[in-house]
Amino acid sequence: MKVLITLTDLEPAVRLNAALEQLGGDVRTEMVSPLDDIRGAIRRLKPDLVVFTGALLDPQQVALVRELLWQEVPVVGFADVLDEGAVERLRTIGYVEVYPKPVVTDDVLAGLKRIVERQALSRQTGLVGESSGIREVLVKVDQIAPVSSTVLVEGESGTGKELVARAIHQRSPRRAKPFIAVNVGALPETLLESELFGHEKGAFTGAAERRLGRFELADTGTLFLDEIGEIPGSTQVKLLRVLEEGHVTRVGGTVPIPINVRVVAATNQPLREQVERGHFRADLYYRLNVLSIYLPPLRERQGDIPILVRRFIREITAKHDIAFHGISSDALQALVDYAWPGNVRELRNLVESMVVLAHGREIQVDDIPRALREGAGARFLPVHVGPALRAGDGAHGRELEFIVRSLVELKLQVEELRRRLDDERAVRMAGSSSGSGSGLPPGWVGELKAVGYAGALTGGLGGGIEPPGTPPPPNVFTVAPGMTMAAIEKAAIEAALKETRGNRRKAADMLAIGERTLYRKLKEYDLEPGPVSD
Repeated sequence: MKVLITLTDLEPAVRLNAALEQLGGDVRTEMVSPLDDIRGAIRRLKPDLVVFTGALLDPQQVALVRELLWQEVPVVGFADVLDEGAVERLRTIGYVEVYPKPVVTDDVLAGLKRIVERQALSRQTGLVGESSGIREVLVKVDQIAPVSSTVLVEGESGTGKELVARAIHQRSPRRAKPFIAVNVGALPETLLESELFGHEKGAFTGAAERRLGRFELADTGTLFLDEIGEIPGSTQVKLLRVLEEGHVTRVGGTVPIPINVRVVAATNQPLREQVERGHFRADLYYRLNVLSIYLPPLRERQGDIPILVRRFIREITAKHDIAFHGISSDALQALVDYAWPGNVRELRNLVESMVVLAHGREIQVDDIPRALREGAGARFLPVHVGPALRAGDGAHGRELEFIVRSLVELKLQVEELRRRLDDERAVRMAGSSSGSGSGLPPGWVGELKAVGYAGALTGGLGGGIEPPGTPPPPNVFTVAPGMTMAAIEKAAIEAALKETRGNRRKAADMLAIGERTLYRKLKEYDLEPGPVSD
């Protein structure tokens, strides 16, 4: 571990340096005065971590912190005063950790070890981020890797579930053995058993020769079963037997073949809900869910987006051998504000597109696709689906929540477009005497068609109230059978206002509507508008 310490504040710098030197081993430290060439010292030492002992907001130091971010070198700061929100502001600048003075050397030392270990694990696994969610994932990977128990990785599509599986394999005693990945959801049911368990010659039409299945190919190593929730019921029974008995029988065969395989399964849907609905075997679920890891969606770890953007830019520029001329703060903020339904995969693809098409200039906010820019600032509203709806047929669980949320947002967008049409009509009428043209502004016709302006969502679903049961958490609106769209819309507005503590502007951003539209809705539903927000 190589640590560079600035001498801005001499006393804690000397104490920390002495404590690091006492560790011995491969620990190497260097202290540098802020009057010296810090950049030169960084180039010479190539530190794993840099500690600034003071002047954390000095402009030159802030610029250096941002340079180190691009080099993926973590920076720790010692702060004289930490008022409310100061730590968050410093982390926004790029400080990974901030310690208040007077610092406790032992606490700092333990923190530095954790940061360096986490950084090494991140580089090894490809799991990037400093959010609490990603830190928890990295800790679990380190704890889970040495054992051979099955692991269930849950998370939305594009969050990096295969990266987690590979990280577990790379950190395990099986690292030198095969890692076999198979997307069970992409295989037709007729071929799935043959792919997993293999088949004997003549087992079925077209089986011209013996074929080893994925379990045999992964023997002594790790088998990653992606989209495990899509596996049909008949195969679930056979998979459970293989996991329980530790041997596999090829299709058309009679001889059980011993195997030693660690299984890591992944799903983008809540598997427990599948069990409750009878779509997934409970015994197989409990057999797979011995150890579990949850990967949070990107919208729940916004602070990691700049870190991911920097990592992707480094990889993409190296891959294509092109120069990168920077990204504006407005463009980066637009990326941070977007909800990223496609998660990390969507972000990486967009960054690659922007870098390749930048043509030797800094990426600006206009380089970001219009749909993404207009979606920035919108937030997913928390939704609670009533038990009667969950027990019904059709969409369920998170799928139903997504549908309801989308309908609410769509109806609010229609209302916003109507307001804009009324404004445009008024402007057009006011300017008619001066010979102004008529018709809708460019692009509005397609935009209206895209959101179904014909009024399809204005009809109701009948009256009704939420069935008795456990009340939803605060700031979450409840959807019950028979609720009208107006009732759902009102509940969504109330939830947004509670989430933003009455800030109308933030609530309007969350709902993806204008503040004037929100104010009109407050009057329509007889909701207390409160003071005008800044």
